Amino acid sequence: MALFGYARVSTSEQDLSIQQAALLAAGCQTIRAEKKSGTERGPRTELQILLDFLREGDTLVVTRIDRLARSMKDLQDIVHELKGRGVALKATEQPIDTGTAAGKAFLDMLGVFAEFETNLRRERQTEGIEAAKARGVYKGGKARIDPEAVRKLAADGVKPAHIARQLGISRGTVYRFIAKSEDAGST
Repeated sequence: MALFGYARVSTSEQDLSIQQAALLAAGCQTIRAEKKSGTERGPRTELQILLDFLREGDTLVVTRIDRLARSMKDLQDIVHELKGRGVALKATEQPIDTGTAAGKAFLDMLGVFAEFETNLRRERQTEGIEAAKARGVYKGGKARIDPEAVRKLAADGVKPAHIARQLGISRGTVYRFIAKSEDAGST
């Protein structure tokens, strides 16, 4: 029965050392850490490595559950996966024990609040962008693709896959620009 820690912060500017110290103090022999957003599970490679490694009787330790997941679905998926493999989940700063009904209920409530917080943050960000647009301060991100370059290469007979490779964009994007220019030409 081993304790394995997982630490996560959302941005590269944030510091993992407080979480790592708490996980070491909790008795974790191994700690995986990463600086990735918690809203999606896919890009979090360190978490996946850890989940793949855990065995029956092991315990996954986090400082808070929002370090593990930011959506209720993601949290439930992880907890279900751990439970199915006989792995416990504990948090150093929250009374979470997935082996009891009360601990599971508390975990679910915290998950709901973590998801609520993420949704509120997203709403505030959208409101801020809309307000900045209204003031003329925010005009969106700069264009990363030159539509004229795509159209010129296509007109020169360069195949979409080669255009995509040359400009560092996806083939789908090339096809969209070609279709837009054909639509514009037919009207």
